[in-house]
Amino acid sequence: MAKLDVRNLGDYIRDQRNSAQISLRQLAKSAGVSNPYLSQIERGLRKPSAEILQQIAKALRISAEALYVQAGILDERYGDSDVPSAVMGDRALTERQKQVLLEIYESFRRENDESPTAPAAPPPEPTPVSAPNAESGGTTRARAARSAREPRKTTTAG
Repeated sequence: MAKLDVRNLGDYIRDQRNSAQISLRQLAKSAGVSNPYLSQIERGLRKPSAEILQQIAKALRISAEALYVQAGILDERYGDSDVPSAVMGDRALTERQKQVLLEIYESFRRENDESPTAPAAPPPEPTPVSAPNAESGGTTRARAARSAREPRKTTTAG
């Protein structure tokens, strides 16, 4: 990797850290690296391993893939999918929700890449969920709790 790529990676990490409003010290602690080491990465003086990039991505709550692309570890996929950009551009989602969605999406893609000959399974049928209502007396647990509180009515034959 050229020196310029490391510098671009450092700039990218700094930009992500600043937009997340996290200090260098906070990010270093969350990522499990020293302050000086993270500072050297941001200044383009050190080339972090994929594992360190993953820790930094997790601490920043961004996709590790994005850092891998910046570091030149992965090639950027053009036209492959708009899902990551759609998720990242959705203002209704929190940063944590975006990260989780992207991680799930990437795990599905990796799973499909590993078994390209497997036929796609049809989507499961939705399971109806019935809400408790007054006529049915609520949930089984609620009925059990009521019957435990109420005395049993017994009839005597006579």
